[in-house]
Amino acid sequence: MVVVLISAVVFAVVAATFYAGHQVADHVFGQSDKQAAHKAAPGWHGWRHLLGHIVAYHFVVVVMLAITIAALDLPVTMLGLAAGLGFSAISHAILDRRWPVRWLLTHTGSRDFADRQAPICGMYLADQSLHAGCLWVSSLLIACL
Repeated sequence: MVVVLISAVVFAVVAATFYAGHQVADHVFGQSDKQAAHKAAPGWHGWRHLLGHIVAYHFVVVVMLAITIAALDLPVTMLGLAAGLGFSAISHAILDRRWPVRWLLTHTGSRDFADRQAPICGMYLADQSLHAGCLWVSSLLIACL
């Protein structure tokens, strides 16, 4: 029972840290305007900008996780951290190519939402929602491995 409770607390703390880290890294410190504009471009040009964003983004997230883990003395394993951060990096890179988000929306009956720009940008909202779902998986990996 205690192990389950500890894992649940680690999950909750890591998930909150990942979400805050995502907001700070995706919108403030982990992506330049140039990276945002070109990360979905075809070929090496797009991949170079995407890689720069993924590295900067995860630098911010790792710093925030490290501070949280140290401050709260969270019992996490290197395997859990590697799995959670690895899943985060791979899933973030896939989603930020943009076409997977559009493909998902168009194949789940939301083609109009994918094209909507006002009053909200459907692609942006779907992208951020999918990132949050992937961070949930990353948090589970860290808490359970």
